[in-house]
Amino acid sequence: MNRAPAVAADWPAPAGVHAFTTLRHGAGYSAAPFDTFNLGNRYAADGDDPAMVARNRALLVDLAGLPSTPHWLKQVHGIDVLRVDAPADPESTEPVADALVTSTPGAVLAILTADCLPVVFAAKDGREIAAAHAGWPGLSKGMLEATLAAMETPAADVVAWIGPAAGPARYEVGKDVFDVFVAHDAGAAGCFIPTRPDHWLADLPALARRRLAARGMSPADIHGGDLCTMDEPARFFSHRRDGRSGRIATLAWMQP
Repeated sequence: MNRAPAVAADWPAPAGVHAFTTLRHGAGYSAAPFDTFNLGNRYAADGDDPAMVARNRALLVDLAGLPSTPHWLKQVHGIDVLRVDAPADPESTEPVADALVTSTPGAVLAILTADCLPVVFAAKDGREIAAAHAGWPGLSKGMLEATLAAMETPAADVVAWIGPAAGPARYEVGKDVFDVFVAHDAGAAGCFIPTRPDHWLADLPALARRRLAARGMSPADIHGGDLCTMDEPARFFSHRRDGRSGRIATLAWMQP
């Protein structure tokens, strides 16, 4: 039973498929501003103490009763997808990618976020899962489409859950972001609300739904997207809100 501080994925997952997003408090060892359950290595001088992150990650495995050490990634806002065929080696280095796919029961997929979209996918027959990190750069480049393309399951036979991310009432962007989405899909303009000259509130979950539907998923199979990291400082880290920030993790696995 999951005893980690977490939000369970609210979706019709196939039997044996599990997914959740961690919370920032309720466990962990990190000091402010990464307090307390930070799971992200920042690869920068202003990041958390790596020893504390390692302790938090070990605690996560224990509290959540995970079947194996998660596959952690060094995320770079790209569109590379890594397929894994075995549980993670705890001693391995973190590969550079922004999404993971597996058909191996017991292999745990992990995505780190602090405003970007974490999106979990599952084949409706429960034989394959995926997890993707999609901030606006990755989303606009086709991160979610690349994840679906890397799955062996046709998009029409996949369900998805969009986890906590910067919400449409808080996430303001500039003309560069607006233009890149609208250039790809003119209808995407409906996912932006003007605020001031050359600035809009962007609905990242709505943009994700449009792109997934265009790739062949039924809109009825796309769930979540209603939790805002910026609005809930007691529960979620937010880079846009806080600057220096920890990372929550969205995890998915198939029961071995």
